[in-house]
Amino acid sequence: MNNSQTKLPAPLPVSSLQSMVHLVYSGLTVLLQPALRWKLRRRARSEPAYAQRVEQRFGHYGTAALQAGPVLWVHSVSLGETRAIGALIDLLRAQWPGMRLLLTHGTATGLDAGADLLQAGDLQVWQPWDTPSATRSFVQHFRPRLGLLVDTEIWPNLVRACAQAGVPLCLVNARLSAHSLQRAQRLHWLAEPAYQSLAGVWPQDEDQAMRFRALGVKPHAPTGNIKFDREPDLALWGQGQAVRQAQLRPVLMLAVSREGEEQMWLDAMRQAQANGLGMDRVQWVIVPRHPQRFDAVADLLQSAGLSVARRSVAGAQFSAADVWLGDTLGEMAFYYGLADVALLGGSFAPLGGQNLIEAAACRCPVVMGPHTFNFAQAAEMAQEAGAALVRPDMASAMHAAMQLLGDPVALEAASSAAWAFAQTHRGAALRLSRALDVLWRQDLAV
Repeated sequence: MNNSQTKLPAPLPVSSLQSMVHLVYSGLTVLLQPALRWKLRRRARSEPAYAQRVEQRFGHYGTAALQAGPVLWVHSVSLGETRAIGALIDLLRAQWPGMRLLLTHGTATGLDAGADLLQAGDLQVWQPWDTPSATRSFVQHFRPRLGLLVDTEIWPNLVRACAQAGVPLCLVNARLSAHSLQRAQRLHWLAEPAYQSLAGVWPQDEDQAMRFRALGVKPHAPTGNIKFDREPDLALWGQGQAVRQAQLRPVLMLAVSREGEEQMWLDAMRQAQANGLGMDRVQWVIVPRHPQRFDAVADLLQSAGLSVARRSVAGAQFSAADVWLGDTLGEMAFYYGLADVALLGGSFAPLGGQNLIEAAACRCPVVMGPHTFNFAQAAEMAQEAGAALVRPDMASAMHAAMQLLGDPVALEAASSAAWAFAQTHRGAALRLSRALDVLWRQDLAV
């Protein structure tokens, strides 16, 4: 990579229409601030973190400050992105001694996971709401030397505030689904200037790179997916393995399920039982994606006449129950270690699927539904590697999982293929750290 590739982009010519669209957008973000406050109060009823340091979201940081040293700002909106970025941050710390880390998040789960990445002198705050004043205040208060947005998070005023302050802002581990591309193209007067003002875009794969090019962006060479570089918690995985080995029945899991998918599972269970498929020959585990839904999922299952044992109450051993409910955070390695096969949530409802890489790293093969557009290439590669299956609906996915459980040789082959798939695609974090080094070290005053 040469220096000409990493210089900050020249200011884009702004048409009168672009300026008007951006002005309307900025006005809407200001008008929506009361709605955001209401939403935060509502979310805080189930997740108290949303009621903490609320003014940070509006650009008011008080005495919050980092210790002396160049600041790397990383924005990882939620849990998955925050966990994934850890391997890259470790490499950048070793590469840039004295660097101070500023983490921002949009969700309580991201905030909680990010706390584990902090060292002395680092800081963690909420993502600023995308008004001109809040984003400008954020950049002026913390003065990052380099900003990294993880995966998909692009906010027009935040990008503009960084460009005006001379802060290189990059999109790393970048992905853009076909649906997101279509939406960006519909809003092209707003989206294209934001994407084109980034100092660099490092896509996960060539499919993502092609979509960024459709927005007028010149992405760098794909680096792969940094989620492959995240090591599962081996202690938790071992606990899950121990619980599974103590069971008389194989364990099937509905993993990181989204709203509506538990009902799909109940409907498929009733259909299977009516057809005499013997679904009671397995122990079921359900792990919802969002913690605010834990109680609602428990109520849904119990109202259907099922007994439920909750991990938060029963501990590692659970108790005799129709369904074990995984209602804890940060323990997916335990749940994947516990399961023989997992049905992957987010893929049965039209939500784009969830990350299957963590399951593969834990040697757990997955069966997915038809909706995998958020992780399309990873899903395709996992199928080709023998680590995953795709079925058109929940009922057929459950049937496929039961067939796999009934064939020990095929199950062992799928488990081994999952682990090999996860190991084969590592290295994205190292490639990114080397690429970002040029931006970090260049003289930003020139």
